[in-house]
Amino acid sequence: MVKKNLVLLGMMAVGKTTLARIVAKKHNLKFVDIDKNIEKKNSMSVAEIFMKKGENFFRNEEEKEVINSLKKDQCIIALGGGAFINKTVRENILKNAISIWLDVDIETLNKRTKHSYKRPLLRNGNNKAALKKLYYERKEIYKLADHKIQCGKRNKENIAKKIIELYEKYKNYS
Repeated sequence: MVKKNLVLLGMMAVGKTTLARIVAKKHNLKFVDIDKNIEKKNSMSVAEIFMKKGENFFRNEEEKEVINSLKKDQCIIALGGGAFINKTVRENILKNAISIWLDVDIETLNKRTKHSYKRPLLRNGNNKAALKKLYYERKEIYKLADHKIQCGKRNKENIAKKIIELYEKYKNYS
């Protein structure tokens, strides 16, 4: 089976949505933002869904949304930070798409999320400690992605170029 879709994964605030938009535009791919689709479907933000319906409800919605998105062709999908942790989601992505882990150090993530109140998993005070805990819990699973890009010292354009190179390389060998 030829993998026609591209999935960007990684921690919150790593730049998945921004980079997916750039790559979609440059490479004429459809852009899918899993979190935005869930928000639209439920008429509330991710933070509100977590608060009113709970994390389990959100994760079930996320799983359905990712699996439906993978059925499309020629799209780039920006996952939420926790989506790839779900075994069903991960197996479907690894089977049906090219996955790229966008990695950034905890200091950078902390700077990017410090004043954000829309991240439900960072609502209990010490962002840096929460980020560190999440990062170390998730990185072993993120490592299962097809590719990893260390984003810390690269600008958006450079990262987008690398994503496109990986996508093109894979398409040419399929």
